[in-house]
Amino acid sequence: MLFNSIEFAIFLPIVFILYWFVFNKKLSKQNLLLLLVSYVFYAWWDWRFLFLLAFSTFLDYFSGLKIEQATSNAKSKFWLITSIGINLGFLGFFKYYNFFVTELSNSLTSIGLSVNPWLLKIVLPVGISFYTFHGLSYIIDVYKKRIVAEKNFVEYAVFVSYFPLLVAGPIERATHLLPQVKKVRTFNYDQAVDGLRQILWGLFKKIVIADNCAMYANAIFNNSASHDGSSLFIGALFFTFQIYGDFSGYSDIALGASRLFGIELLRNFAYPYFSRDIAEFWRRWHISLSTWFRDYLYFPLGGSKGGTWMKVRNTFAIFLVSGFWHGANWTFIAWGFLNALYFIPLLLLNRNRNHIEVISTNALFPSVKEFFQISFTFFLTVIAWIFFRADSITHAFSILKVLFSKSFFQKPDFIGAHDTFYLLIHITMIIVMIVIEWLHRDKQFGLQFNQKTLNSTFKRWSIYTIIVVFILLFGGKQNNFIYFQF
Repeated sequence: MLFNSIEFAIFLPIVFILYWFVFNKKLSKQNLLLLLVSYVFYAWWDWRFLFLLAFSTFLDYFSGLKIEQATSNAKSKFWLITSIGINLGFLGFFKYYNFFVTELSNSLTSIGLSVNPWLLKIVLPVGISFYTFHGLSYIIDVYKKRIVAEKNFVEYAVFVSYFPLLVAGPIERATHLLPQVKKVRTFNYDQAVDGLRQILWGLFKKIVIADNCAMYANAIFNNSASHDGSSLFIGALFFTFQIYGDFSGYSDIALGASRLFGIELLRNFAYPYFSRDIAEFWRRWHISLSTWFRDYLYFPLGGSKGGTWMKVRNTFAIFLVSGFWHGANWTFIAWGFLNALYFIPLLLLNRNRNHIEVISTNALFPSVKEFFQISFTFFLTVIAWIFFRADSITHAFSILKVLFSKSFFQKPDFIGAHDTFYLLIHITMIIVMIVIEWLHRDKQFGLQFNQKTLNSTFKRWSIYTIIVVFILLFGGKQNNFIYFQF
């Protein structure tokens, strides 16, 4: 079920009414309702994969109990390895089987061995990377004794399959979400209103920004050989805002919807395109995944405590694995590798923690230095996104070759092929998004108003109305969320 669909617009109010007006007298009934509607939400995509979600949930629940009950470290480690192995086995089969078989076949062919690879028509279960990582973090935390094993199966199952985060995150931790699932929740009007604002802002970014940017980005990337350098750069810019509007829009809707039920999810985006260096960008982009790899991969490898070689090795490891997590294509690995190259100089110069605070806290505009830092970081990010979007490594390099040629300074041939009026409208919408998020860069999301500066009900509702009008008038063609494929 898509967040930007009529079905979800009907589904969410029904669940809200049942949750607060029918099942509100007992926590166990509320949690059972959340579990049931989460499975309905997932089944709307393909009910046949419910068994995989249920199996993964039961496996980690049972393994957690066995780890806690183990009388020796060897037994607890056995259940840890068993759970991780089976989970990664399912993830590897559905997501990477054809990739590895094809690469093996190509390698054997290159040395003169003729192979006919046995490829499978595998449908990637939506959200498998996300709910698998939910379970893995839980099992590891139980093994490390950071949390006790959950005895209530329904409560654990809600943690894994809670519908706002089920198919595209954020990647939650048991230490953060499970206590909220177990705690009695009372309706909070201000929290619910804040949630509705965040949903509205997420829909604007998805429907108005991402879906329209997708139209232009696809037109350019799918016909890159016929475009000049300036047009290819415009295409990269459109994809840069497409993926941000799409994924951060999803996260805003997820967090907003969850607030309607009195549950706070982990923040996943913190205005990453306002970053002053790549290290800051990665503290602000897909935060739940970045911190997951930091805590469960980077730190166990030694983090940055060792010598220079260890720091470099661990940095490349986390970025390459992060790239491969996104999909079975060398383009994602190249994207991760390039971001590691961006990051290494900051790490070696001990500048990777320079920008922790919100930029230009007490100023309306950034300083000249900050402006150039943001612009340079944004440019590096745009270049990296080319690898993420390209069909292949060869395709990415062919785009870069033309982009960094003299044709970069020519008038874009792309503009004449599209309606200039609507193109300008869509560019204006991007600017509107940037301005609103810049003005609220110290808030959790773009429409989280400061009541002191916007204390008029008329002003607030005027802004809501304008956003709704933008969505109705300028919304693009409905597309799936990009991160559904990961």
